[in-house]
Amino acid sequence: MVLESLLFPIKAEKKPWQMFFLGFLYASVGLFISLWIFRDQASLVMVFMITMAALPIFYNTMKLEESKDLLIDGESQILKEHNHAITFFMYMFVGMTFACALWYSVLPTEVVNSVFDKQVGTIQAINNQVSGNVIQNLNIFSRILFNNLKVLAFSILFSLIYGAGAIFILAWNATVIGAAIGNFIRSNVSSYTSSLGFLQAGNYFHVVSIGLLKYSIHGIPEIAAYFYGGLAGGILSVAIIRKHFRTKKFPAIMVDFSELILIAIGFLVAAAFLEVYVTSVLF
Repeated sequence: MVLESLLFPIKAEKKPWQMFFLGFLYASVGLFISLWIFRDQASLVMVFMITMAALPIFYNTMKLEESKDLLIDGESQILKEHNHAITFFMYMFVGMTFACALWYSVLPTEVVNSVFDKQVGTIQAINNQVSGNVIQNLNIFSRILFNNLKVLAFSILFSLIYGAGAIFILAWNATVIGAAIGNFIRSNVSSYTSSLGFLQAGNYFHVVSIGLLKYSIHGIPEIAAYFYGGLAGGILSVAIIRKHFRTKKFPAIMVDFSELILIAIGFLVAAAFLEVYVTSVLF
């Protein structure tokens, strides 16, 4: 596969920032191919195209991380090694999100409506769900946390069953968050354009920065949690495929699996708190 050959897990762990550009490329290629061939179903086909592009490196990374469980003694050292994979996955996710936000902001309205149809519907459903007095409503926090835990469970399950299936959920989230950021930028830039004209260029950069910040505050720990969950499920899946459950190292793999899940849950609690009690106050 051409896109797969551009980067390998070991190289990616040494230069994780390169994954940003690969994620941007995956999302851009997926977007325009889906728009070109499957215009009426582009919003979902785009996610599948991104997933297919990212699957090889994601699965190869699962195999690499599972082999570390067999070779490295000491859980702290293993977690440190796993963090390298999480870092470059986060760069890839940010690249996908940035690409979606960019294309949402600059493409014509009719194209945007076609490509991000399902994503916009999801954003509207989320906004309706969290409307109200969020600061004093603990039920909103519980609801958001419960929904995020369900997504985490699906990330683990998909990775366990399909090896690297969590990348589908992460690709979907990248398109949704990118659409939300793009919509925020597009709406506010239109407001500035109509009221101040094109001379106030600094305001456009301000809108872009605010849009990125608004969703990054709680989005980064939330997506990190899904990556930890996907990594945990992927490691266990690879261990089962390779029949390592018959070895003496399998208990260490299960300990690693459990710790990754606990870390993911911790990130989700922090993300839900930030979304309810910080993001809603600032924006």
